[in-house]
Amino acid sequence: MLILTVIILYVIALLVLSKLTSVGTSNDVFFSGERNSPWYMVAFGMVGASISGVTFISVPGMVIMQDMTYLQMCMGFILGYFVVAYVLLPVYYRQRLTTIYTYIGTRLGRRSYLTSTAYFILSKLAGAAVRFYVVCILLQHFFLDSYGIPFWLSVPCLVFFIWIYTRRSGIRAIVWTDCLQTLCMFVALILIIYMVVMRLGLTPHEALDAVAASPHSRVFVFDDWATTQNFWKQFVSGIFVVVVMTGLDQDMMQKNLTCRSLQDAQKNVCSYGFAFLPANLLFLTLGVLLVLLASKEGIALPDKGDDLLPMFAATGELGQTVAAIFILGLVSSSFSSADSALTAITTSVCVDLFGRSSDKHFRQVTHFVVIVIFIISILLFDTIGSSSVINLIYTMCGYTYGPLLGLFAFAIFCHRKVRDKIVPYICLAAPVVCYAIDTISQKLYDYHFGYELLMINGLLTFIGCWATTVKMKTADA
Repeated sequence: MLILTVIILYVIALLVLSKLTSVGTSNDVFFSGERNSPWYMVAFGMVGASISGVTFISVPGMVIMQDMTYLQMCMGFILGYFVVAYVLLPVYYRQRLTTIYTYIGTRLGRRSYLTSTAYFILSKLAGAAVRFYVVCILLQHFFLDSYGIPFWLSVPCLVFFIWIYTRRSGIRAIVWTDCLQTLCMFVALILIIYMVVMRLGLTPHEALDAVAASPHSRVFVFDDWATTQNFWKQFVSGIFVVVVMTGLDQDMMQKNLTCRSLQDAQKNVCSYGFAFLPANLLFLTLGVLLVLLASKEGIALPDKGDDLLPMFAATGELGQTVAAIFILGLVSSSFSSADSALTAITTSVCVDLFGRSSDKHFRQVTHFVVIVIFIISILLFDTIGSSSVINLIYTMCGYTYGPLLGLFAFAIFCHRKVRDKIVPYICLAAPVVCYAIDTISQKLYDYHFGYELLMINGLLTFIGCWATTVKMKTADA
């Protein structure tokens, strides 16, 4: 009943806040928030929106196999956000874009525009559905099954709540509800850390010393170039991951484009960019503390890092209060990432695919259809019941962002005219070539590419565009 009460109160708070901030229901409000959002509210909410429910579960468990080396990538994130703020945002604000893929259309052509849009919609829908599915499975296993609520009913109910508070004002409501969700997520995280420290019988200062002394507190890896945890691989990959998965992603950029001016948007991006390092440090610190607790109480560590936090928090091992707090953090982080993803997909379909940015009825129907497809996708994952399908979709999403990187890099930095009709084939070929390179590398050299494959993918797309273009005339440039 405690967990159920927490969920009900949280949903009520979301609906009330959405109602209070939903002033106006026009497409301009839904798509861009009338470009009137306070930058500091967007920045705070973006932290939660970037940390999905899967991240909430996975990052603490990373310490089992990777120690705290993930922080190396987080350091690269900071530089990546500066690239987004001072290279990409000026381009988007100069043209007052509603969707960032409109820039590809004006610069490269119609087919390039539709290709980039299709890559975004497919990868975002699949990725968001998988992330939400993982959270739904956890809620179902640890909580909803005890009430006899079937999975086919719980998923539509959870997604229905997202539709309720986003259907009227879209991105404007999300800017404010994300702030509440980010606050709930961090409160839950800090309270769980506090409960674990108390269970260990340590003072806060002793807990910090214990974390620092743990072999799992290792952050830097400079001595092994073959490992994916090497500092330079992680740091450079962190830069490109942010540029692609934030700067070239309509989901992440739509809220940034609601700020009142370019300067406000740049302050917003740089602020939450710096916030990722301490935020992920908290998650990893919790992971080390849980490993210490498992050692103290003679509990075997799980085979998968993703099971570390749920093993303690969701099962009642730390008490029902911690279980309720964990569910709050899980739901808030998953809602925060799913609501913006669904709104961004709706925006892209209306503006990019159909060019109906002013048709309110079409937008409402589209948003509902996107919600339905989202629900069906989650239920299909459960029907198939194969983790290999989930891994396949995550791999697919990783490959589809490479062509976006190549297209935007070419559009921004090259004053050449692309052969628009060839671009879709280039964007299909680049991921295929990357897959072949990775496969051959594993068989011949036992080397598995990590995030650096994203850069190779983007480079191949860039080279393909360059090789099939002609120099623009001065008037065209």
